Amino acid sequence: MAASASPTLRTPSLRNSLFSSLSSKLPLPSAFSVNLRPRSVAAPRFVVLVSASLNAKPTVLVAEKLGEAGLDLLKEFANVDCSYNLSPEELCTKISLCDALIVRSGTKVSREVFESSGGRLKVVGRAGVGIDNVDLAAATEHGCLVVNAPTANTVAAAEHGIALLTAMARNVAQADASVKAGKWQRNKYVGVSLVGKTLAVMGFGKVGSEVARRAKGLGMHVIAHDPYAPADRARAIGVELVGFEEAIATADFISLHMPLTPATSKILNDENFAKMKKGVRIVNVARGGVIDEEALVRALDAGIVAQAALDVFTVEPPPKDSKLIQHENVTVTPHLGASTMEAQEGVAVEIAEAVVGALKGELAATAVNAPMVPAEVLTELKPFVELAEKLGRLAVQLVAGGSGVKTVKVTYASSRAPDDLDTRLLRAMITKGLIEPISSVFVNLVNADFTAKQRGLRITEERVIIDGSPEKPLEYIQVQIANVESKFASAISDSGEIKVEGLVKDGVPHLTKVGSFEVDVSLEGSIILCRQVDQPGMIGKVGSILGEENVNVSFMSVGRIAPRKQAVMAIGVDEQPSKESLKRIGDVPAIEEFVFLKL
Repeated sequence: MAASASPTLRTPSLRNSLFSSLSSKLPLPSAFSVNLRPRSVAAPRFVVLVSASLNAKPTVLVAEKLGEAGLDLLKEFANVDCSYNLSPEELCTKISLCDALIVRSGTKVSREVFESSGGRLKVVGRAGVGIDNVDLAAATEHGCLVVNAPTANTVAAAEHGIALLTAMARNVAQADASVKAGKWQRNKYVGVSLVGKTLAVMGFGKVGSEVARRAKGLGMHVIAHDPYAPADRARAIGVELVGFEEAIATADFISLHMPLTPATSKILNDENFAKMKKGVRIVNVARGGVIDEEALVRALDAGIVAQAALDVFTVEPPPKDSKLIQHENVTVTPHLGASTMEAQEGVAVEIAEAVVGALKGELAATAVNAPMVPAEVLTELKPFVELAEKLGRLAVQLVAGGSGVKTVKVTYASSRAPDDLDTRLLRAMITKGLIEPISSVFVNLVNADFTAKQRGLRITEERVIIDGSPEKPLEYIQVQIANVESKFASAISDSGEIKVEGLVKDGVPHLTKVGSFEVDVSLEGSIILCRQVDQPGMIGKVGSILGEENVNVSFMSVGRIAPRKQAVMAIGVDEQPSKESLKRIGDVPAIEEFVFLKL
Protein backbone atom coordinates (compact mmCIF):
# COMPACT_ATOMS: atom_id res chain seq x y z
CA MET A 1 0.00 0.00 0.00
CA ALA A 2 1.41 3.32 -0.93
CA ALA A 3 0.11 5.23 2.05
CA SER A 4 0.74 8.93 2.43
CA ALA A 5 0.00 10.72 5.67
CA SER A 6 -0.75 14.39 6.08
CA PRO A 7 2.35 16.54 6.63
CA THR A 8 1.55 17.02 10.31
CA LEU A 9 1.39 13.32 11.09
CA ARG A 10 4.55 11.73 12.47
CA THR A 11 4.67 8.24 13.91
CA PRO A 12 7.22 6.62 16.21
CA SER A 13 9.22 3.70 14.86
CA LEU A 14 8.09 0.14 15.53
CA ARG A 15 10.85 -1.40 13.41
CA ASN A 16 12.14 -3.89 15.95
CA SER A 17 8.86 -5.09 17.39
CA LEU A 18 6.54 -7.81 16.16
CA PHE A 19 3.15 -7.98 17.75
CA SER A 20 0.22 -10.38 18.19
CA SER A 21 -3.25 -10.69 16.75
CA LEU A 22 -5.55 -7.69 16.96
CA SER A 23 -8.68 -9.07 15.36
CA SER A 24 -10.42 -12.41 15.28
CA LYS A 25 -13.13 -11.53 12.80
CA LEU A 26 -13.44 -12.97 9.31
CA PRO A 27 -14.84 -11.01 6.37
CA LEU A 28 -18.22 -10.86 4.70
CA PRO A 29 -19.47 -13.54 2.36
CA SER A 30 -19.04 -13.11 -1.40
CA ALA A 31 -17.54 -15.12 -4.21
CA PHE A 32 -14.09 -14.06 -3.03
CA SER A 33 -14.54 -13.81 0.73
CA VAL A 34 -15.30 -15.62 3.95
CA ASN A 35 -18.07 -15.65 6.51
CA LEU A 36 -17.96 -13.63 9.69
CA ARG A 37 -17.12 -16.09 12.42
CA PRO A 38 -14.58 -15.72 15.21
CA ARG A 39 -11.37 -17.63 14.84
CA SER A 40 -10.34 -19.75 17.77
CA VAL A 41 -7.35 -17.75 18.90
CA ALA A 42 -5.91 -17.58 22.35
CA ALA A 43 -5.44 -14.34 24.24
CA PRO A 44 -2.39 -12.54 22.85
CA ARG A 45 0.86 -12.26 24.74
CA PHE A 46 2.98 -9.16 24.33
CA VAL A 47 6.42 -10.20 23.16
CA VAL A 48 9.26 -8.86 21.08
CA LEU A 49 10.98 -11.10 18.57
CA VAL A 50 14.77 -11.09 18.97
CA SER A 51 17.58 -13.36 17.91
CA ALA A 52 18.50 -16.22 20.21
CA SER A 53 21.78 -14.89 21.43
CA LEU A 54 24.24 -12.13 20.70
CA ASN A 55 27.12 -14.57 21.19
CA ALA A 56 25.86 -17.63 19.32
CA LYS A 57 24.24 -18.32 15.99
CA PRO A 58 20.55 -19.22 16.08
CA THR A 59 19.58 -22.71 14.96
CA VAL A 60 17.22 -23.27 12.03
CA LEU A 61 15.59 -26.67 11.56
CA VAL A 62 14.78 -27.41 7.91
CA ALA A 63 12.23 -30.23 8.06
CA GLU A 64 11.61 -30.65 4.31
CA LYS A 65 13.79 -30.40 1.23
CA LEU A 66 14.83 -26.83 0.43
CA GLY A 67 16.78 -25.44 -2.54
CA GLU A 68 20.53 -25.03 -2.11
CA ALA A 69 20.40 -21.27 -2.68
CA GLY A 70 18.10 -20.91 0.31
CA LEU A 71 20.23 -23.19 2.46
CA ASP A 72 23.32 -21.14 1.61
CA LEU A 73 21.60 -17.95 2.76
CA LEU A 74 20.56 -19.59 6.02
CA LYS A 75 24.06 -20.92 6.70
CA GLU A 76 25.53 -17.42 6.48
CA PHE A 77 23.51 -16.41 9.53
CA ALA A 78 22.52 -19.56 11.42
CA ASN A 79 23.34 -23.13 12.24
CA VAL A 80 21.21 -25.22 9.87
CA ASP A 81 19.89 -28.68 10.76
CA CYS A 82 18.39 -30.47 7.74
CA SER A 83 16.32 -33.32 9.16
CA TYR A 84 13.68 -34.61 6.75
CA ASN A 85 10.72 -36.96 7.22
CA LEU A 86 10.53 -36.45 10.98
CA SER A 87 7.67 -38.08 12.84
CA PRO A 88 5.53 -35.76 14.99
CA GLU A 89 7.29 -37.10 18.08
CA GLU A 90 10.75 -36.54 16.59
CA LEU A 91 9.83 -33.00 15.56
CA CYS A 92 8.61 -32.18 19.07
CA THR A 93 11.87 -33.52 20.49
CA LYS A 94 14.16 -31.53 18.19
CA ILE A 95 12.22 -28.27 18.26
CA SER A 96 13.28 -27.31 21.78
CA LEU A 97 16.80 -26.76 20.42
CA CYS A 98 15.73 -24.57 17.50
CA ASP A 99 15.00 -20.88 16.98
CA ALA A 100 13.34 -21.28 13.59
CA LEU A 101 11.61 -24.03 11.62
CA ILE A 102 11.17 -24.23 7.85
CA VAL A 103 8.59 -26.61 6.35
CA ARG A 104 6.74 -27.18 3.11
CA SER A 105 3.24 -28.68 3.02
CA GLY A 106 4.08 -32.14 4.34
CA THR A 107 4.98 -31.27 7.94
CA LYS A 108 2.21 -30.47 10.41
CA VAL A 109 3.27 -27.72 12.81
CA SER A 110 0.76 -28.37 15.56
CA ARG A 111 0.13 -26.83 18.95
CA GLU A 112 2.24 -29.62 20.43
CA VAL A 113 5.22 -28.40 18.42
CA PHE A 114 4.95 -24.89 19.86
CA GLU A 115 4.42 -26.23 23.37
CA SER A 116 7.44 -28.51 23.01
CA SER A 117 9.67 -25.61 21.94
CA GLY A 118 9.67 -24.24 25.47
CA GLY A 119 9.38 -20.71 24.11
CA ARG A 120 12.56 -20.89 22.03
CA LEU A 121 10.89 -21.21 18.62
CA LYS A 122 10.57 -17.70 17.22
CA VAL A 123 9.84 -18.16 13.52
CA VAL A 124 8.10 -20.76 11.37
CA GLY A 125 8.77 -20.39 7.65
CA ARG A 126 6.41 -22.03 5.16
CA ALA A 127 8.26 -22.56 1.86
CA GLY A 128 5.20 -21.88 -0.28
CA VAL A 129 1.89 -20.06 0.00
CA GLY A 130 -0.63 -22.17 1.94
CA ILE A 131 -0.34 -22.30 5.72
CA ASP A 132 -3.05 -24.91 6.41
CA ASN A 133 -0.47 -27.15 8.08
CA VAL A 134 0.54 -24.51 10.66
CA ASP A 135 -1.54 -23.84 13.79
CA LEU A 136 -1.62 -20.04 13.57
CA ALA A 137 -3.50 -19.58 16.83
CA ALA A 138 -0.88 -21.59 18.71
CA ALA A 139 1.91 -19.71 16.96
CA THR A 140 0.49 -16.35 18.02
CA GLU A 141 -0.14 -17.53 21.57
CA HIS A 142 3.48 -18.65 21.85
CA GLY A 143 4.87 -15.45 20.38
CA CYS A 144 6.04 -17.18 17.21
CA LEU A 145 5.96 -15.39 13.87
CA VAL A 146 4.80 -17.35 10.81
CA VAL A 147 6.06 -16.26 7.39
CA ASN A 148 5.50 -17.71 3.93
CA ALA A 149 6.83 -17.32 0.37
CA PRO A 150 3.87 -16.14 -1.70
CA THR A 151 5.48 -14.72 -4.84
CA ALA A 152 8.20 -17.05 -6.08
CA ASN A 153 5.96 -19.72 -7.60
CA THR A 154 3.56 -17.45 -9.52
CA VAL A 155 4.97 -18.14 -12.98
CA ALA A 156 5.32 -21.86 -12.29
CA ALA A 157 1.67 -22.15 -11.25
CA ALA A 158 0.53 -20.19 -14.31
CA GLU A 159 2.62 -22.34 -16.64
CA HIS A 160 1.21 -25.50 -15.10
CA GLY A 161 -2.30 -24.18 -15.58
CA ILE A 162 -1.60 -23.61 -19.28
CA ALA A 163 0.05 -27.04 -19.53
CA LEU A 164 -3.07 -28.70 -18.14
CA LEU A 165 -5.28 -26.57 -20.39
CA THR A 166 -3.50 -27.65 -23.58
CA ALA A 167 -3.03 -31.26 -22.48
CA MET A 168 -6.73 -31.53 -21.69
CA ALA A 169 -7.81 -29.95 -24.97
CA ARG A 170 -5.73 -32.45 -26.96
CA ASN A 171 -6.28 -35.53 -24.73
CA VAL A 172 -2.53 -35.89 -24.19
CA ALA A 173 -2.66 -37.92 -20.97
CA GLN A 174 -5.35 -40.31 -22.20
CA ALA A 175 -3.66 -40.83 -25.58
CA ASP A 176 -0.31 -41.44 -23.89
CA ALA A 177 -1.82 -44.12 -21.63
CA SER A 178 -3.55 -45.71 -24.62
CA VAL A 179 -0.38 -45.98 -26.70
CA LYS A 180 1.56 -47.39 -23.77
CA ALA A 181 -1.18 -50.01 -23.39
CA GLY A 182 -0.46 -51.15 -26.95
CA LYS A 183 -3.39 -49.38 -28.61
CA TRP A 184 -3.50 -46.97 -31.56
CA GLN A 185 -6.77 -45.03 -31.32
CA ARG A 186 -6.37 -41.83 -33.30
CA ASN A 187 -10.09 -41.31 -33.84
CA LYS A 188 -10.90 -41.66 -30.15
CA TYR A 189 -8.65 -38.81 -29.05
CA VAL A 190 -9.62 -36.03 -31.42
CA GLY A 191 -9.21 -32.80 -29.45
CA VAL A 192 -10.44 -29.22 -29.64
CA SER A 193 -8.62 -26.08 -30.72
CA LEU A 194 -7.94 -23.21 -28.33
CA VAL A 195 -7.91 -20.44 -30.94
CA GLY A 196 -11.03 -18.31 -30.71
CA LYS A 197 -12.35 -20.11 -27.63
CA THR A 198 -13.42 -18.15 -24.55
CA LEU A 199 -11.43 -18.72 -21.36
CA ALA A 200 -12.92 -17.49 -18.08
CA VAL A 201 -10.22 -16.80 -15.49
CA MET A 202 -11.93 -16.99 -12.10
CA GLY A 203 -9.73 -14.93 -9.80
CA PHE A 204 -7.55 -12.29 -11.45
CA GLY A 205 -4.66 -12.12 -9.00
CA LYS A 206 -1.01 -12.87 -9.71
CA VAL A 207 -1.46 -16.37 -11.09
CA GLY A 208 -4.75 -15.66 -12.81
CA SER A 209 -3.37 -12.64 -14.67
CA GLU A 210 -0.31 -14.62 -15.79
CA VAL A 211 -2.57 -17.39 -17.10
CA ALA A 212 -4.57 -14.76 -18.97
CA ARG A 213 -1.43 -13.36 -20.62
CA ARG A 214 -0.41 -16.78 -21.86
CA ALA A 215 -3.91 -17.70 -23.02
CA LYS A 216 -4.07 -14.49 -25.06
CA GLY A 217 -0.86 -15.60 -26.74
CA LEU A 218 -2.59 -18.84 -27.72
CA GLY A 219 -5.29 -16.89 -29.52
CA MET A 220 -8.00 -17.30 -26.89
CA HIS A 221 -10.61 -14.70 -25.98
CA VAL A 222 -10.09 -14.14 -22.25
CA ILE A 223 -12.65 -12.87 -19.77
CA ALA A 224 -12.15 -12.74 -16.01
CA HIS A 225 -14.21 -12.55 -12.87
CA ASP A 226 -12.80 -10.88 -9.79
CA PRO A 227 -14.93 -8.15 -8.19
CA TYR A 228 -11.89 -6.34 -6.86
CA ALA A 229 -9.40 -6.65 -9.71
CA PRO A 230 -8.23 -3.25 -10.99
CA ALA A 231 -9.89 -2.59 -14.34
CA ASP A 232 -6.78 -0.93 -15.76
CA ARG A 233 -4.69 -4.05 -15.07
CA ALA A 234 -7.22 -6.18 -16.94
CA ARG A 235 -7.38 -3.73 -19.85
CA ALA A 236 -3.59 -3.69 -20.12
CA ILE A 237 -3.66 -7.43 -20.77
CA GLY A 238 -6.66 -7.23 -23.07
CA VAL A 239 -9.00 -8.97 -20.66
CA GLU A 240 -12.65 -8.12 -20.05
CA LEU A 241 -13.88 -8.18 -16.44
CA VAL A 242 -17.38 -9.69 -16.15
CA GLY A 243 -19.74 -10.92 -13.43
CA PHE A 244 -19.62 -14.44 -12.02
CA GLU A 245 -22.82 -15.58 -13.75
CA GLU A 246 -21.72 -14.26 -17.14
CA ALA A 247 -18.28 -15.81 -16.81
CA ILE A 248 -19.46 -19.36 -16.15
CA ALA A 249 -22.31 -19.14 -18.68
CA THR A 250 -20.25 -18.00 -21.66
CA ALA A 251 -16.92 -19.77 -21.17
CA ASP A 252 -15.65 -22.66 -23.27
CA PHE A 253 -12.85 -23.14 -20.72
CA ILE A 254 -12.78 -22.14 -17.04
CA SER A 255 -9.52 -21.74 -15.11
CA LEU A 256 -9.81 -21.39 -11.32
CA HIS A 257 -7.46 -19.08 -9.40
CA MET A 258 -9.52 -17.94 -6.40
CA PRO A 259 -8.55 -18.46 -2.74
CA LEU A 260 -10.26 -21.16 -0.70
CA THR A 261 -12.49 -19.50 1.88
CA PRO A 262 -15.80 -20.53 3.45
CA ALA A 263 -17.58 -18.51 0.76
CA THR A 264 -15.65 -20.01 -2.18
CA SER A 265 -15.77 -23.56 -0.81
CA LYS A 266 -17.55 -25.71 -3.41
CA ILE A 267 -18.47 -22.62 -5.41
CA LEU A 268 -18.54 -24.86 -8.49
CA ASN A 269 -21.48 -27.02 -7.46
CA ASP A 270 -24.55 -28.61 -9.04
CA GLU A 271 -26.34 -25.27 -9.24
CA ASN A 272 -23.50 -23.49 -11.02
CA PHE A 273 -22.58 -26.43 -13.26
CA ALA A 274 -26.16 -26.29 -14.56
CA LYS A 275 -25.58 -22.68 -15.68
CA MET A 276 -22.52 -23.52 -17.77
CA LYS A 277 -22.27 -24.00 -21.50
CA LYS A 278 -22.61 -27.69 -22.41
CA GLY A 279 -19.16 -29.11 -23.09
CA VAL A 280 -17.24 -26.65 -20.92
CA ARG A 281 -13.73 -27.66 -19.84
CA ILE A 282 -12.37 -26.83 -16.37
CA VAL A 283 -8.81 -26.38 -15.06
CA ASN A 284 -7.96 -26.06 -11.36
CA VAL A 285 -4.46 -25.29 -10.10
CA ALA A 286 -5.71 -23.19 -7.15
CA ARG A 287 -7.32 -25.04 -4.24
CA GLY A 288 -9.20 -28.34 -4.42
CA GLY A 289 -12.02 -27.27 -2.13
CA VAL A 290 -13.41 -24.65 -4.52
CA ILE A 291 -14.98 -27.50 -6.54
CA ASP A 292 -17.66 -29.84 -5.22
CA GLU A 293 -15.93 -32.97 -6.48
CA GLU A 294 -19.03 -35.18 -6.35
CA ALA A 295 -20.97 -32.56 -8.31
CA LEU A 296 -18.17 -32.41 -10.86
CA VAL A 297 -18.44 -36.17 -11.42
CA ARG A 298 -22.17 -35.77 -12.01
CA ALA A 299 -21.55 -32.91 -14.45
CA LEU A 300 -18.96 -34.99 -16.32
CA ASP A 301 -21.31 -37.97 -16.54
CA ALA A 302 -24.11 -35.71 -17.81
CA GLY A 303 -21.90 -34.16 -20.46
CA ILE A 304 -22.25 -30.65 -19.04
CA VAL A 305 -18.51 -30.66 -18.36
CA ALA A 306 -16.63 -32.29 -21.22
CA GLN A 307 -13.29 -32.52 -19.44
CA ALA A 308 -11.49 -31.43 -16.29
CA ALA A 309 -7.78 -31.02 -15.56
CA LEU A 310 -6.97 -30.93 -11.86
CA ASP A 311 -3.77 -30.36 -9.92
CA VAL A 312 -5.39 -29.90 -6.51
CA PHE A 313 -7.99 -31.85 -4.54
CA THR A 314 -10.13 -31.51 -1.44
CA VAL A 315 -8.14 -34.30 0.22
CA GLU A 316 -4.53 -34.79 -0.80
CA PRO A 317 -3.57 -37.35 -1.78
CA PRO A 318 -7.07 -38.28 -2.97
CA PRO A 319 -8.46 -41.78 -2.28
CA LYS A 320 -7.27 -44.40 -4.76
CA ASP A 321 -10.87 -45.38 -5.56
CA SER A 322 -11.96 -41.78 -6.22
CA LYS A 323 -14.52 -41.68 -9.05
CA LEU A 324 -13.19 -38.28 -10.04
CA ILE A 325 -9.58 -39.45 -10.34
CA GLN A 326 -10.58 -42.54 -12.30
CA HIS A 327 -12.92 -40.70 -14.68
CA GLU A 328 -11.78 -41.08 -18.28
CA ASN A 329 -12.37 -37.40 -19.03
CA VAL A 330 -10.26 -36.12 -16.15
CA THR A 331 -6.53 -35.32 -16.32
CA VAL A 332 -4.78 -35.16 -12.95
CA THR A 333 -1.38 -34.23 -11.53
CA PRO A 334 -0.18 -34.52 -7.89
CA HIS A 335 -0.14 -30.82 -6.90
CA LEU A 336 2.72 -29.84 -9.19
CA GLY A 337 1.81 -26.18 -9.60
CA ALA A 338 5.00 -24.90 -7.98
CA SER A 339 7.18 -27.81 -8.99
CA THR A 340 9.77 -26.33 -11.31
CA MET A 341 13.45 -26.11 -10.49
CA GLU A 342 13.33 -22.33 -10.84
CA ALA A 343 10.30 -21.96 -8.58
CA GLN A 344 11.77 -24.25 -5.95
CA GLU A 345 14.96 -22.18 -5.84
CA GLY A 346 12.96 -18.95 -5.76
CA VAL A 347 10.80 -20.19 -2.90
CA ALA A 348 13.90 -21.33 -1.03
CA VAL A 349 15.53 -17.92 -1.31
CA GLU A 350 12.33 -16.04 -0.44
CA ILE A 351 11.64 -18.07 2.70
CA ALA A 352 15.28 -18.01 3.80
CA GLU A 353 15.37 -14.21 3.55
CA ALA A 354 12.12 -13.92 5.50
CA VAL A 355 13.30 -16.24 8.29
CA VAL A 356 16.70 -14.57 8.62
CA GLY A 357 15.11 -11.12 8.67
CA ALA A 358 12.66 -12.17 11.37
CA LEU A 359 15.43 -13.66 13.51
CA LYS A 360 17.21 -10.32 13.25
CA GLY A 361 14.10 -8.64 14.64
CA GLU A 362 13.04 -7.01 11.38
CA LEU A 363 9.43 -6.62 10.28
CA ALA A 364 8.48 -9.33 7.80
CA ALA A 365 6.47 -8.31 4.73
CA THR A 366 5.19 -11.88 4.31
CA ALA A 367 4.05 -12.47 7.89
CA VAL A 368 0.74 -14.35 8.01
CA ASN A 369 -0.11 -14.20 11.69
CA ALA A 370 -1.05 -10.82 13.12
CA PRO A 371 1.49 -8.83 15.12
CA MET A 372 1.33 -7.45 18.65
CA VAL A 373 1.41 -3.89 19.90
CA PRO A 374 2.61 -2.67 23.30
CA ALA A 375 0.02 -3.28 25.97
CA GLU A 376 -0.49 0.39 26.85
CA VAL A 377 -1.11 1.34 23.21
CA LEU A 378 -3.47 -1.55 22.56
CA THR A 379 -5.51 -0.83 25.70
CA GLU A 380 -6.26 2.71 24.58
CA LEU A 381 -6.75 1.97 20.89
CA LYS A 382 -8.53 -1.38 21.08
CA PRO A 383 -12.10 -0.12 20.47
CA PHE A 384 -10.83 2.15 17.68
CA VAL A 385 -8.94 -0.77 16.15
CA GLU A 386 -12.23 -2.66 15.98
CA LEU A 387 -13.98 0.42 14.58
CA ALA A 388 -11.31 0.85 11.91
CA GLU A 389 -11.56 -2.73 10.69
CA LYS A 390 -15.37 -2.69 10.62
CA LEU A 391 -15.50 0.58 8.72
CA GLY A 392 -13.16 -0.90 6.12
CA ARG A 393 -15.22 -4.08 5.94
CA LEU A 394 -18.48 -2.13 5.68
CA ALA A 395 -17.14 0.23 3.02
CA VAL A 396 -15.92 -2.55 0.75
CA GLN A 397 -19.29 -4.31 0.97
CA LEU A 398 -20.88 -1.19 -0.47
CA VAL A 399 -18.71 -1.39 -3.59
CA ALA A 400 -20.49 -2.84 -6.60
CA GLY A 401 -19.00 -6.01 -8.04
CA GLY A 402 -16.49 -5.32 -10.79
CA SER A 403 -15.40 -1.96 -9.35
CA GLY A 404 -11.74 -2.16 -8.44
CA VAL A 405 -10.91 -0.46 -5.12
CA LYS A 406 -7.77 1.58 -5.78
CA THR A 407 -7.99 4.84 -3.82
CA VAL A 408 -9.05 5.12 -0.18
CA LYS A 409 -8.86 8.20 2.02
CA VAL A 410 -8.95 7.88 5.79
CA THR A 411 -9.62 10.86 8.03
CA TYR A 412 -8.88 10.77 11.76
CA ALA A 413 -10.50 13.48 13.89
CA SER A 414 -8.90 14.11 17.28
CA SER A 415 -8.34 16.82 19.83
CA ARG A 416 -4.81 15.58 20.46
CA ALA A 417 -1.61 16.81 18.87
CA PRO A 418 -0.62 14.90 15.73
CA ASP A 419 2.46 13.37 17.38
CA ASP A 420 0.36 11.74 20.09
CA LEU A 421 -1.20 9.10 17.85
CA ASP A 422 0.46 6.39 15.75
CA THR A 423 -2.14 5.60 13.09
CA ARG A 424 -0.32 2.72 11.42
CA LEU A 425 -2.20 0.23 13.55
CA LEU A 426 -5.55 1.78 12.58
CA ARG A 427 -4.55 2.00 8.93
CA ALA A 428 -3.56 -1.67 9.00
CA MET A 429 -6.96 -2.64 10.38
CA ILE A 430 -8.78 -0.56 7.76
CA THR A 431 -6.65 -2.31 5.16
CA LYS A 432 -7.53 -5.63 6.75
CA GLY A 433 -11.23 -4.83 6.48
CA LEU A 434 -10.87 -3.74 2.86
CA ILE A 435 -8.74 -6.64 1.64
CA GLU A 436 -9.53 -9.76 3.67
CA PRO A 437 -12.96 -10.22 2.03
CA ILE A 438 -11.20 -10.72 -1.33
CA SER A 439 -8.19 -12.72 -0.21
CA SER A 440 -7.17 -15.62 1.99
CA VAL A 441 -4.15 -13.59 3.16
CA PHE A 442 -4.10 -12.47 6.78
CA VAL A 443 -3.62 -8.69 6.86
CA ASN A 444 -1.93 -7.12 9.87
CA LEU A 445 0.48 -4.41 10.97
CA VAL A 446 3.38 -6.33 9.49
CA ASN A 447 2.02 -7.04 6.02
CA ALA A 448 -0.71 -4.43 5.48
CA ASP A 449 1.38 -2.07 3.35
CA PHE A 450 2.86 -4.95 1.36
CA THR A 451 -0.52 -6.58 0.75
CA ALA A 452 -2.20 -3.34 -0.32
CA LYS A 453 0.66 -2.43 -2.64
CA GLN A 454 0.46 -5.82 -4.32
CA ARG A 455 -3.21 -5.13 -5.05
CA GLY A 456 -2.69 -1.61 -6.33
CA LEU A 457 -4.49 -0.07 -3.34
CA ARG A 458 -3.41 3.41 -2.28
CA ILE A 459 -4.49 4.70 1.12
CA THR A 460 -3.98 8.32 2.09
CA GLU A 461 -4.45 9.64 5.62
CA GLU A 462 -5.50 13.01 6.97
CA ARG A 463 -5.58 14.32 10.53
CA VAL A 464 -8.27 16.81 11.53
CA ILE A 465 -7.86 18.54 14.88
CA ILE A 466 -11.22 19.34 16.51
CA ASP A 467 -12.48 20.29 19.96
CA GLY A 468 -13.09 17.21 22.06
CA SER A 469 -12.04 15.21 25.07
CA PRO A 470 -8.25 14.84 25.46
CA GLU A 471 -8.97 11.55 27.24
CA LYS A 472 -10.02 10.02 23.91
CA PRO A 473 -7.37 9.32 21.28
CA LEU A 474 -9.94 9.87 18.51
CA GLU A 475 -13.32 11.50 18.04
CA TYR A 476 -14.21 9.73 14.79
CA ILE A 477 -12.79 7.88 11.77
CA GLN A 478 -14.01 8.43 8.23
CA VAL A 479 -13.32 6.10 5.27
CA GLN A 480 -13.88 7.21 1.68
CA ILE A 481 -13.49 5.04 -1.44
CA ALA A 482 -13.13 7.01 -4.67
CA ASN A 483 -13.81 6.14 -8.31
CA VAL A 484 -16.07 3.14 -7.72
CA GLU A 485 -19.70 2.26 -8.24
CA SER A 486 -21.83 1.49 -5.20
CA LYS A 487 -24.43 -1.23 -4.77
CA PHE A 488 -26.14 1.19 -2.34
CA ALA A 489 -26.41 4.59 -4.00
CA SER A 490 -27.15 6.37 -0.72
CA ALA A 491 -23.60 5.60 0.42
CA ILE A 492 -22.30 8.01 -2.21
CA SER A 493 -21.48 11.40 -0.71
CA ASP A 494 -22.01 14.75 -2.41
CA SER A 495 -18.42 14.55 -3.66
CA GLY A 496 -19.11 11.26 -5.46
CA GLU A 497 -17.29 8.84 -3.14
CA ILE A 498 -18.49 6.02 -0.95
CA LYS A 499 -18.26 7.47 2.55
CA VAL A 500 -18.76 5.86 5.96
CA GLU A 501 -17.97 7.39 9.32
CA GLY A 502 -17.92 6.04 12.85
CA LEU A 503 -16.95 6.65 16.44
CA VAL A 504 -16.70 4.78 19.73
CA LYS A 505 -19.45 5.07 22.37
CA ASP A 506 -18.91 3.43 25.74
CA GLY A 507 -16.27 1.19 24.21
CA VAL A 508 -18.53 0.04 21.35
CA PRO A 509 -17.92 0.99 17.68
CA HIS A 510 -20.83 2.88 16.10
CA LEU A 511 -21.62 3.81 12.51
CA THR A 512 -22.64 7.47 12.46
CA LYS A 513 -22.77 8.41 8.79
CA VAL A 514 -23.46 6.67 5.48
CA GLY A 515 -22.98 8.96 2.50
CA SER A 516 -24.77 12.16 3.50
CA PHE A 517 -27.16 10.48 5.96
CA GLU A 518 -26.53 10.55 9.70
CA VAL A 519 -27.37 7.36 11.60
CA ASP A 520 -26.44 5.80 14.94
CA VAL A 521 -25.77 2.11 14.55
CA SER A 522 -23.82 -0.28 16.76
CA LEU A 523 -21.33 -2.07 14.48
CA GLU A 524 -21.99 -5.65 15.50
CA GLY A 525 -23.69 -8.64 13.96
CA SER A 526 -25.48 -7.94 10.69
CA ILE A 527 -27.07 -4.76 9.39
CA ILE A 528 -29.74 -4.01 6.80
CA LEU A 529 -29.49 -0.52 5.30
CA CYS A 530 -32.61 0.77 3.54
CA ARG A 531 -33.11 4.04 1.67
CA GLN A 532 -36.74 5.02 1.85
CA VAL A 533 -39.26 7.78 1.89
CA ASP A 534 -39.70 8.80 5.52
CA GLN A 535 -43.30 7.96 6.42
CA PRO A 536 -45.26 6.35 9.27
CA GLY A 537 -45.24 2.58 9.62
CA MET A 538 -41.92 1.80 7.92
CA ILE A 539 -40.27 0.38 11.02
CA GLY A 540 -43.33 -1.76 11.68
CA LYS A 541 -43.49 -3.12 8.12
CA VAL A 542 -39.87 -4.19 8.04
CA GLY A 543 -39.98 -5.48 11.62
CA SER A 544 -43.03 -7.60 10.82
CA ILE A 545 -41.31 -9.22 7.83
CA LEU A 546 -38.31 -10.13 9.96
CA GLY A 547 -40.47 -11.24 12.88
CA GLU A 548 -42.41 -13.67 10.71
CA GLU A 549 -39.13 -15.46 10.03
CA ASN A 550 -38.10 -15.33 13.70
CA VAL A 551 -35.22 -12.96 12.92
CA ASN A 552 -34.53 -10.91 16.02
CA VAL A 553 -34.04 -7.15 15.57
CA SER A 554 -31.37 -5.81 17.92
CA PHE A 555 -31.71 -2.11 17.04
CA MET A 556 -33.10 0.34 14.51
CA SER A 557 -31.96 3.82 13.58
CA VAL A 558 -33.31 6.28 11.00
CA GLY A 559 -31.35 9.16 9.53
CA ARG A 560 -33.34 11.58 7.40
CA ILE A 561 -32.88 14.80 5.49
CA ALA A 562 -36.23 16.19 6.67
CA PRO A 563 -39.62 14.81 7.80
CA ARG A 564 -41.27 12.73 5.04
CA LYS A 565 -38.26 13.18 2.77
CA GLN A 566 -35.43 10.80 1.93
CA ALA A 567 -34.15 8.72 4.85
CA VAL A 568 -31.81 5.83 5.58
CA MET A 569 -32.97 3.18 8.04
CA ALA A 570 -30.38 0.90 9.65
CA ILE A 571 -31.64 -2.35 11.18
CA GLY A 572 -29.45 -4.62 13.28
CA VAL A 573 -30.36 -8.31 13.20
CA ASP A 574 -29.09 -11.26 15.23
CA GLU A 575 -29.75 -13.82 12.49
CA GLN A 576 -29.31 -13.74 8.73
CA PRO A 577 -32.65 -13.24 6.97
CA SER A 578 -33.54 -15.54 4.10
CA LYS A 579 -33.40 -14.36 0.50
CA GLU A 580 -37.18 -14.39 0.46
CA SER A 581 -37.41 -12.05 3.46
CA LEU A 582 -34.85 -9.67 1.97
CA LYS A 583 -36.81 -9.63 -1.27
CA ARG A 584 -40.01 -8.80 0.63
CA ILE A 585 -38.21 -5.91 2.32
CA GLY A 586 -37.07 -4.67 -1.06
CA ASP A 587 -40.64 -4.91 -2.36
CA VAL A 588 -42.02 -2.52 0.27
CA PRO A 589 -43.18 0.40 -1.92
CA ALA A 590 -41.50 3.18 0.05
CA ILE A 591 -38.11 1.40 0.09
CA GLU A 592 -36.07 2.52 -2.91
CA GLU A 593 -32.94 0.42 -2.27
CA PHE A 594 -31.42 -1.75 0.43
CA VAL A 595 -28.28 -3.73 1.17
CA PHE A 596 -27.52 -6.51 3.68
CA LEU A 597 -24.13 -6.23 5.41
CA LYS A 598 -22.17 -8.62 7.62
CA LEU A 599 -19.54 -7.23 9.92
